Amino acid sequence: MSFLKIEDLSIDLGEFKLVDVNLKVKKGDYLTIIGPTGSGKSILLETIAGFHKPEKGKIFLEGEDITDLPPEKRNMSIVYQDYVLFPHKTVFDNIAYGLKKKIKDKEKITEEITQIAEVLDIAHLLHRKPDTLSGGEQQRTALARALVVKPKLLLMDEPFSALDVKTKENLRKLVKKAINEYETTVLHVTHDFDDVWGLANRIVVMKNGRILQEGSVNDVFYKPSINFVADFVGTNVLEGEILGKENGLTKVKVGNCILLSVDDGKGKVRLSIRPEDIIISKNPIETSTRNEFKCKVKEIKKMGNLMYLILDMDGIKLRCILTPNALYSLDIKEGDGVYAIIKATNVRIIG
Repeated sequence: MSFLKIEDLSIDLGEFKLVDVNLKVKKGDYLTIIGPTGSGKSILLETIAGFHKPEKGKIFLEGEDITDLPPEKRNMSIVYQDYVLFPHKTVFDNIAYGLKKKIKDKEKITEEITQIAEVLDIAHLLHRKPDTLSGGEQQRTALARALVVKPKLLLMDEPFSALDVKTKENLRKLVKKAINEYETTVLHVTHDFDDVWGLANRIVVMKNGRILQEGSVNDVFYKPSINFVADFVGTNVLEGEILGKENGLTKVKVGNCILLSVDDGKGKVRLSIRPEDIIISKNPIETSTRNEFKCKVKEIKKMGNLMYLILDMDGIKLRCILTPNALYSLDIKEGDGVYAIIKATNVRIIG
């Protein structure tokens, strides 16, 4: 039995909608939900939480139909980008807000708050007011308030998006520790792939109110089911045709290039190559890797902490990633010739 089961869920709120959404979540899953702006990610969370009544479909939690239950009866917590802390209350009292509705014993309340505060490294802040806290400390307080009531399901809507990179990295570590300790099932809407790689075991990709693909993080990033998903997660997808075998590897003709893959296939196929799996060099490299191609750098752009390069491989467009330091060390500029090296294990045949 699925821990959370969503069947044919539909709702139309004008600008935002859900269309025949079906989803199963196992107990203990950390599921990230990604997709372009307006794809229905937040509406899905809020409908699960009970803030919107679906026009069609059902929501089950641990086998119980909760579709018509009010939010306060669902035993869920939700954390938004805006921390929504009470400015006049201390960190302790903010965390205690929901807990006091469940527990009347003051000693037990203090014990529970002390535990979650230690897990999220805010025990030294319990006497402080929110306006004296940093953004990361405020978000940890909001997370503590959400987790201390031990919800069956934790819903998070871009909780880290307003934080700087270093704070995000530290917070991910603390969240992972807290989720493991409290054995919480999580649905987390995000635009940041670092959240996906750092926290999730499963992922959903949405567009226009529909789920386009759901699966493990590796499945979605390395084996995108459709071109939109591939483009959204940044995977190179190439159309090719199987030519046969060579020394145990599969030969695939893509344009005028021959790529070798460890996967089997026949006929016309699609290849998946992750940008981070492409090695870039200014000169040919002596290596056992058979996939080495001369390319031209068409475009270089900074995205977050990384540099994205668009390469022309004999008419085939390839995206790859370098750190700013690697780009500087290699002294690569737009228009330069480079060599792209791809291991056969990183050329995946996906259909």
